[in-house]
This record gives sequence, structure tokens and C-alpha cells, in this order.
Amino acid sequence: MTITHPSARPANPNFSSGPCAKRPGYSLQNLADAPLGRSHRAKVGKVKLKLAIDLTREILQVPADYLIGIVPASDTGAVEMAMWSLLGARGVDMLAWESFGEGWVTDVVKQLKLKDARVITSGYGQIPDLSSVNFDHDVVFTWNGTTSGVKVPNGDWIPADRQGLAICDATSAAFAQRLDWPKLDVVTFSWQKVLGGEAAHGMLILSPRAVARLESYQPAWPMPKIFRMTNGGKLIKGIFEGDTINTPSMLCVEDYIDALQWSKSIGGLDGLIARADANLKAMADWVAKTDWVDFLAGDAAIRSNTSVCLKIVDPAITALSTEQQAAFVKQIPALLDKEKVAYDIDGYRDAPPGLRIWCGATVETSDVAALTHWLDWAFATAKAALPKA
Repeated sequence: MTITHPSARPANPNFSSGPCAKRPGYSLQNLADAPLGRSHRAKVGKVKLKLAIDLTREILQVPADYLIGIVPASDTGAVEMAMWSLLGARGVDMLAWESFGEGWVTDVVKQLKLKDARVITSGYGQIPDLSSVNFDHDVVFTWNGTTSGVKVPNGDWIPADRQGLAICDATSAAFAQRLDWPKLDVVTFSWQKVLGGEAAHGMLILSPRAVARLESYQPAWPMPKIFRMTNGGKLIKGIFEGDTINTPSMLCVEDYIDALQWSKSIGGLDGLIARADANLKAMADWVAKTDWVDFLAGDAAIRSNTSVCLKIVDPAITALSTEQQAAFVKQIPALLDKEKVAYDIDGYRDAPPGLRIWCGATVETSDVAALTHWLDWAFATAKAALPKA
């Protein structure tokens, strides 16, 4: 049986969940103003770093009294800085429903060894009972689970009069989902997700309550230099004015500024959210009429509009063993990679067998729509190759 190739191809086959697709119209020529070979502590470097911070505040609509810092080691570095610097003053609730949240649990339980840590988990595609969270404790959670395609529905579950700090890993939510700033004390993300920036740089945003904790609490453990945000019990304010802890890549800074300026040109946060929502709708319209696939997140209220995770529900495939299902699913991204139609859409290694397709704001909806036809083609091709019963 001949399975016909779709006629239209995505113009951009990059659907990786990080680093993600560059913005439409991107060119390296746009980075010509980067002060390469110059110190980041020179005036020109400080101006660029301050611009990146100011544009971040403007696009994300960060309150004026929140601080924004550029930190090393991507989102991971930003989360680790927050946990190592802030946790231990009171109990902590750790929420996890995918691999990155589970990683933060490991750090708190096995590395910081906090004895009053309460772990609240759920499986891939689901979310824990948010009403069970104790906000007399500090709370650490991901706003959007990159490897499960599950997000929190909103910030309503976080009380305004909480005693603890709300520490939020928002790396695949920032710029695509509206963050409830009054409900958040620490927010982290990286440049490489929704804006398609380059890797290795993280962003750390602190509320006044988080700053007060930093200046009134000294953790019991030694603090690596790369995590230190205070000196003599006072905040090192320069970190939040472009005076970075370690040397940033000025080429990456320029790349991030380019993405932020593009964001302004399409309507800022509203425009970015609208693009991601349109991409999710294109996927949802296809899933609704396709009998072999479904979202990993069954509840639309918690379904990500960036890291869209899919599972195979065709009875002929679900009847296979777990190992056989995993082997079958791997054929779909392999076929699309060979056709140069879609790159890097394998499900995350710790997630159930499935596909993960980035639908963030830098992806064109027309490319998502074109991809769906190729997904049908790849599934049919892989299924036709199965041994006959």
C-alpha cells in the first residue's frame, strides 16, 4: 500500500522544546550591534544588560517593585539560586508532576536534606490537588511542566495572605501564559524557551517578600559564590541592574534583546499569548478529528499551549507491550526527521511514550497545521510496517 506524502511542508521544521525555534524573520545580521570582544562591565555592556532587563519587565508586565536579574546556568541555575538561598527558614511543599519538578524535589530532599519538606506529586498528564498545598510553608512548583504538557490553570489557588514564599519555575510559561505576579515571590525562566533565545542564561525575578527573606535569613549550608545574592546581610543590588555574577555572552544578550524587540512589534505579551494559543488550537482541532492520538493532559484547563505532549491511543498500538509501544512511537519522529519536516519532537525520556511538539510564540500556526498532516502520514507509515497478526 502506498501512503501519499502530504503536499505542504512546514516552512520551519524546528519544533524542539528547547532550545526552541527562532522568531519569524530571524537573521544573524540582526545581532550585528552586539559588543563582541568588550567587557560586560564596560559601559556598553552594562547598557545592553540593563536594556534586556528593562524590556523583560515591559513585555512580561513585571511589577515595578520586583527585581529582575540575569543569572548563570539557564533556568536550572536560577531555580537552584532561589532554593539554596531562600529555603530552610520554614517548611516547604514541593509540587511535582513531571521530570523538572521531580528534579527540584531531589535537590531539596537529597542535597539540602530539608527534613520538613512535604512532597506532593501526580503522574504525567495530571496535576496534584492544589487545594492541599500548605502556604504557611514555602512552595516550589513549575507553572508549566515542559515534559508533561501540564500547566497550572491560574494563580487562584495561591492565597494573597500566604506566610511562605511561592517559588515558581516558569521557564516554558513566561511570555506565553499570563503569570499572576501578586501571587508569586520568585519566578525563573530561561531565554531558550518561548522567545527562542540562546541557552545558558537564566532570569531570576524577586518580589519584595523574597528580598526581605534574603536579607533576614542565613541558610545553614555553605553557599557557592555563584549562588550568593547578599553581602553582609544586604542584597547585592547590582545583580538586578545588569552587574551579573559571572560573565554573560554578549552575543546571547543581543539575541535576547532582538527577541524582546520582536515581541514588542507583535503586541507584547498579548500578542505572544495569542500566537501560542493559536498554535494549540491548531493542534486541538487536529486531535479532535484524529482517532489515533490524544493529548497527554486530558483536562483542557491544565493543557499547555507551549510544550504540547501527545500520546498514541490507537488500539492496535496500545495493545502492544510498553517496550513495543515505545519502539513504535520512536519511528514517528525518526520518519519526520528523515523527511526534514519536523526535528526533535520525541517525548521526553522520562515521560510515557509519546510526542512533544513545541507550539510557543515563535512557531507559525501555518507550520503547526502543515505538521499535523505529516504526523498522520508518519503514523500510517509506521503502522503499515508492523508485523501482521
